Amino acid sequence: MRIGMVTREWPPDVYGGAGVHVEHLAAALRALPDGPELEVHCFGGPRDDATGHAVPAGLTDANGALQALGVDVEIAGALAGADLVHSHTWYANGAGLFASLVHGTPHVVTAHSLEPRRPWKADQLGGGYRLSSWVERTAYLAADGVIAVSHGMRDDVLDAYPDLDPARVHVVGNGVDAEAYRPVHDPDVVRSLGVDPDRPYALFVGRITRQKGVVHLLRAAEQLPADAGLVLCAGAADTPAERQQVADAVAELQSRRDGVVWIEAMLPREQLVPLITGATVFVVPSVYEPLGIVNLEAAACGTAVVASAVGGIPEVVADGRTGLLVPYDPDDVATFEAGLAARVTELLHDPGRAARMGAAGRERVLAEFGWPAIAKQTVEVYAAVLGGRATAQR
Repeated sequence: MRIGMVTREWPPDVYGGAGVHVEHLAAALRALPDGPELEVHCFGGPRDDATGHAVPAGLTDANGALQALGVDVEIAGALAGADLVHSHTWYANGAGLFASLVHGTPHVVTAHSLEPRRPWKADQLGGGYRLSSWVERTAYLAADGVIAVSHGMRDDVLDAYPDLDPARVHVVGNGVDAEAYRPVHDPDVVRSLGVDPDRPYALFVGRITRQKGVVHLLRAAEQLPADAGLVLCAGAADTPAERQQVADAVAELQSRRDGVVWIEAMLPREQLVPLITGATVFVVPSVYEPLGIVNLEAAACGTAVVASAVGGIPEVVADGRTGLLVPYDPDDVATFEAGLAARVTELLHDPGRAARMGAAGRERVLAEFGWPAIAKQTVEVYAAVLGGRATAQR
């Protein structure tokens, strides 16, 4: 079985959960005994373990969505001969769609997020968002199979695209590398990042985008205990305006309390893991999240999680056992922010309870979220799609 996997992100250019997913899934598929032959096609320059595709010369000054489709056309041309194409995010869905139409290749999409669930992108991208939405919808409706990363995500997919046959939508969860993400206590690394390792702190890790709810966390921080720290490991802003909004909010918060640290970077793992391990509580204030790999990464590091109860997060954070969930109502964000502050404060005031939750999260990761099992489930979807296509052609 020859699989063509298509992704925008591939090491070293990984900046979000979808990129992390593809990197680890590909490694797990390649490690399977008698697993599929896998070729990875990604955006960007040459790679040792994937084929990179640059933006065509004639589109270097075009809208970003048009650039993505230009790359997709080139990738589709390179996918001739694949038995099945598996694409991740709308950026790559076009390549899978085009390969399916031109070569007759079965196409599987993994749903990491949905354009209709991120309406704020219309303000940011204008016509680019209209194009990305069209690509995603067309690819999903034409796909031979859709993999949702959680049951909540499956519900969202069928709600957003009601014409999609539910039998084509499978659930295969996200995973985490529990060896790469494990408890590493290294106060010197934490201190080198400007964070006091002897002071209890709450930690956020993620991109600066409305989806991640950073602004809600900064407002909630006004209600956190004065002796607690707040660390934001936040970079890769969607827009300069969003970056400035966070910068202004951080500066204002820092003017009123100490212990607020903003690390404006996506840290390498050797720094990130000790930072997560050293936190009393890891905070995920997302307003939309199909699953949220960061929840798994924090749990794997043995850190308790306080997260919004949206999308697939309740399938990862066991409320009261591995962390605490906070209901999110877009029409009442003040209550959400107060709830975030209250739940984070609970654990900051009871570090023993937080530690027990972190240990339970680590145990759950080891039992339920390993990449080898996820790779096997993914191959089962491939086999079902190929078997269904063969049956239909008889």
